[in-house]
Amino acid sequence: MNALALLPATPWRDLQVDAGLAAPLAVRLHEAAAGAKRRPLVLHLPGGAFIGGDLDSGLPAAQLLAASGCVVASLDYPKAPAQPFPAALQAAAALLRWLRRARCRLAGMGSTLWVAGEEAGANLAAGLALWARDQGLPLAGQVLLAPLLDPRMATASLRAAGQGCADCSIARGWHAYLDGRADHPYAAPLYAARLARVAPAFVATADDCPLRDEGRAYAGALRSAGVTVHEKRLAAPTGWPQALTRLASLQTPWAAELVAALRAFRDETRAACCPIVRRSTKRAGPAEPEPGARSA
Repeated sequence: MNALALLPATPWRDLQVDAGLAAPLAVRLHEAAAGAKRRPLVLHLPGGAFIGGDLDSGLPAAQLLAASGCVVASLDYPKAPAQPFPAALQAAAALLRWLRRARCRLAGMGSTLWVAGEEAGANLAAGLALWARDQGLPLAGQVLLAPLLDPRMATASLRAAGQGCADCSIARGWHAYLDGRADHPYAAPLYAARLARVAPAFVATADDCPLRDEGRAYAGALRSAGVTVHEKRLAAPTGWPQALTRLASLQTPWAAELVAALRAFRDETRAACCPIVRRSTKRAGPAEPEPGARSA
């Protein structure tokens, strides 16, 4: 780990978390940068077009979050096509419940809970934020970096980048992940009918990123729904979203700019929390339904 001399790295360790599923979850826990106070505990979901990505490819994004003063728990979630929607989201929900119980031990008293991700991981983070709202699970923030949100692949930025072809990795990923569930709001948050009362959002896009338009469209939709949105638009060149998987990117000007913006978001949302939805009746079975089930 420390052999990666190019990183101003925060320490991490790999864990096997028993979150009540059939098998333990592989989690990498990153410590926050030194000096951070009241650190958010962040569930981080790496990118990979739903079919790839792991804790190593997600390392740069996790380190960016840690550098901003967060304790980061990165999850190696199930991948499509072997495990399509909602498998990844169900694993993330299980870890989110576990982190909620463990947050004082992992991040200290007064810590808040965030979800975060890049590319397809940002899709999962956005879907998880919607699920958490529907279940009354308080989140203080959602961080979406170059979010992959439009299963129709209809944006001008994607077409202009030449990545609208039927056999590209993004198209393959969507096809493998959705498994006929493109109408589910947790799978395609950009087209969700109800966005109100979801956690405050930090949405970062880059001018040269093929996913730019869908990220900015989602930021606008959240804002229209009354959600607090902190939007960061990075000037080209960045090489996003691929650059978010490269350790060398941590030495770029845009990385420092992004960390500064994340620190501001952390400070401004420190005391923020989604309203808890009170249920009027008790239902049989688990109090928190799995993310594959539709909300009322």
